[in-house]
Amino acid sequence: MPSIDIHRPHRLSATEAHAVIEHVAARMREKFQVTTQWQSDSTLVFQRSGISGKIAIAADEIHVSAELGMLLSPLKGMIEQEIRRKLDEHFS
Repeated sequence: MPSIDIHRPHRLSATEAHAVIEHVAARMREKFQVTTQWQSDSTLVFQRSGISGKIAIAADEIHVSAELGMLLSPLKGMIEQEIRRKLDEHFS
């Protein structure tokens, strides 16, 4: 199963990073029809048929990991590019 694993450094406070990830999650819900749920104050879990993953907020890093099912495998590049673009918008 193809996977996505992205690490992005940040300098935001925990509250600011949480707000940014919530904004990114809203876009993911809209664009990819995923469901999202905060597993803890620092980990957002997302899923839909064919994809599951999480966004973890550390003190100085955002870590996005996801597993893609067979149907979404051909879209891995597009999905990864969209995630990177959104992270770059907010964490560069």
